[in-house]
Amino acid sequence: MKIARTLLASAALLGLTLGPVHAAELKKLGLAVANLQANFFNQIKQSVEAEAKKRGIAVVVVDAKGDGPTQVNQIQDLLTQNIGALIYIPAGAAAATVPVKLAKNAGIPVINVDRNAEGAPGDTFLATDSVTSAKAVCDYILKQAGGKGKMVIIHGQKGTTPEVDRTKGCMESVKANPGVKVVAEQFSNLWSQDEGFQIMQNMLQANPDVSIVFAQADGLALGAAQAIKVANPSQKIVVGGFDGDTAALEALSKGVFNVTATQQTQKMGRDAVENAVKLVAGEKVPPVQLMDATLTTKENVAGFIANHP
Repeated sequence: MKIARTLLASAALLGLTLGPVHAAELKKLGLAVANLQANFFNQIKQSVEAEAKKRGIAVVVVDAKGDGPTQVNQIQDLLTQNIGALIYIPAGAAAATVPVKLAKNAGIPVINVDRNAEGAPGDTFLATDSVTSAKAVCDYILKQAGGKGKMVIIHGQKGTTPEVDRTKGCMESVKANPGVKVVAEQFSNLWSQDEGFQIMQNMLQANPDVSIVFAQADGLALGAAQAIKVANPSQKIVVGGFDGDTAALEALSKGVFNVTATQQTQKMGRDAVENAVKLVAGEKVPPVQLMDATLTTKENVAGFIANHP
């Protein structure tokens, strides 16, 4: 009994000496971005940096400029810089799993944003519900076209999460409108305005009577609208985009194109940092966290220009 009392007393004294056990704190995080030329990714970067600054967390940012192998090398380097967590936006589908595996092997939690890695997901995935939101955009443009006509789709980067989900959502709308016929589809590489312009020019040459365009990013939609203006067709062409990019919202207010889905990019960045902090502290977070996007037209765009979510 005497030995037992001595051990208990020693344990109590040890507890007083060491104090309570504190959860691990995040001091530095890595942010690997697909392509900072895109306004959408820039908004997320700015939001991550602002939230991290509030919390006293350093951020190391790398930009893959749309190239998967480059991103793999960048993340390998990030993992040597004593980061406590990785916020990861894959640059493409092909090499997307490699950085996740590298980080997990190093014991670094991974927060995927916008794009997930097929077969090797991060600890959590933050994104817009692109299926539901793309369906809403396509429902709108098909209704504006009277539920009939020839349609073209300008896809994002093939195989990436948003490209796959936005295609799925839009096709649900198309299937519900038998008077609509998809006559052409083409993938882009960087979701950019230049690509949208070139792709739409080619589509108009092959299908001069097209009346509906779904471009899976606002950059692509702006390029498509520019090509339509140059071609000056006799028929009305309804154009839908996706993202709620700042420049695109201004263009939407001027009637350059018809509709987009405004994503909560600022919230994505803040939530990514919050999830990184929780994971480093050993807390559990949901594996998938989807957010709503808001259908945005000329009628309600002003609020998003003034205060982007």
